[in-house]
Amino acid sequence: MKKKKILLIIPILAIFISGGSIITMNPAANPLVEYDKPVNLSKEMLKDKIKGGWAGQVIGCTYGGPTEFKYNGMIIGDDINIPWDEGRMQWYYDNAPGLYDDVYMDLTFVDVFEKEGLDAPASSHARAFANAEYMLWHANQAARYNILNGIAPPASGHWENNPHSDDIDFQIEADFAGLMAPGMPNTASEICDKVGHIMNYGDGWYGGVYVAAMYSLAFVSDDVNFIVHEGLKAVPAKSTFYQCIADVIKWHSQYPNNWKKTWQEVENKWSSDLGCPDGVHRPFNIDAKINAAYIVIGMLYGQGDYGKSIDISTRCGQDSDCNPASVGGILGTMMGYSNIPAHWKQGIDKVVDRDFKYTTISLNDVYELGYKHALEVLGRNGGSTEGDQVSIKIQKPKAVKFEQGFAGLIAKDKLSIAAEDNKLNELDADYSFAFDGVGFVLRGKSTAEEGVDSDYIHQLEVIIDGMPGDTVDLPESFTTRRHELYWKYNLREGKHEVEVKLINPKKGHFVQLQDVVVYAAEK
Repeated sequence: MKKKKILLIIPILAIFISGGSIITMNPAANPLVEYDKPVNLSKEMLKDKIKGGWAGQVIGCTYGGPTEFKYNGMIIGDDINIPWDEGRMQWYYDNAPGLYDDVYMDLTFVDVFEKEGLDAPASSHARAFANAEYMLWHANQAARYNILNGIAPPASGHWENNPHSDDIDFQIEADFAGLMAPGMPNTASEICDKVGHIMNYGDGWYGGVYVAAMYSLAFVSDDVNFIVHEGLKAVPAKSTFYQCIADVIKWHSQYPNNWKKTWQEVENKWSSDLGCPDGVHRPFNIDAKINAAYIVIGMLYGQGDYGKSIDISTRCGQDSDCNPASVGGILGTMMGYSNIPAHWKQGIDKVVDRDFKYTTISLNDVYELGYKHALEVLGRNGGSTEGDQVSIKIQKPKAVKFEQGFAGLIAKDKLSIAAEDNKLNELDADYSFAFDGVGFVLRGKSTAEEGVDSDYIHQLEVIIDGMPGDTVDLPESFTTRRHELYWKYNLREGKHEVEVKLINPKKGHFVQLQDVVVYAAEK
């Protein structure tokens, strides 16, 4: 039987240099180009697309900044104005530079590739981000603690060692992988395998794989539907991440003119957080797949309109700065920086030469680094450069390996262990609690009284069902803290007794107990 040829529709853009500016022209008809065949772009077009990808992240992140996690489990209504003006980016650079965590986290890995080359191992990336000065949360912070305490990648991101492994962390940090691999989604996935398993596993890792694949395909297609559909082929079909995004695509077909209807379908089916202890039985949801759903809603319903796309993604709520940052970056790559509407680029000239906080890299720097790394990756994967042209051997997306965290578990209950005055219960000696299930997460924090130097490391012994105890270090430092006090999955099903002992109490320093998330086996 003769195999069918798989065709990719891309536009060929004629580029003219006139007075130092780039002018693009679309021909009347789009030629058909086969996968695994070379496609040519001018060097200027490649640079423009890489620039659009990085700038687009900053634009989308800035636009969604005022709403981040202020609308959980709800749509941001059309009557709520989200401001945009030429001073917005500069304001965040000056007053709240931590907003751009999804950008400076990317730059950590870009910097490692620049210093050590494309073959830099996962251990180098892990050390760089674990020892960085910036504050981290969720899967990133859990991974940082693991790495600093001897648990190296990929174990540092595995769900049994990282309760946040399904969270959004790598999804918002994978842009660099797609921008390094223009037209090569499988190569982007290989980069994601190395870096993404530092902090995530399963659905959390797939979020990064999917975003990187869409970036990669955005270099060679101007069809948003194609980018969304074809990029999903990088994710195993039996994963819950794939199933969630496939549902969004299906609902878009059913309700092509009503993104809010699709949002409600997503909310009805996919809004219950299983992994992240902070989101269990709460509207707050930082799970990768539901936030990826909001990216796709913005992409599909925005129909290639830059402003409409990032606005819809923002108004889906939850992580409403990171999701439009992904949309803005992917569309910025697709259309190129020169074609991003001027309204959305206003003010970027004020910050392009300013280093992102915690880095020595600015937007203008990463435009050049990104172009350099993309050429290196192209050269390793059948591409070439000749004169002012770059030849890309486009890859047909292939699904990465299957992995599913928290398989067979349900979040059964959340037990409050707060004190009678509803404050966190301060552990001064020991504490016991019982639960019925197969696992638990003990939430709380190691801290100090106001005015006391917070550099102490508590030691906590946890004894389950009378068996020999497990001792963990609990730094008070926010940068090196253990995100949860303790967790254990895969216990025998049934009733369990847990005893928690503070080994080294010290005046002015204490461990606060908050609650216990209980997991049971899915029936």
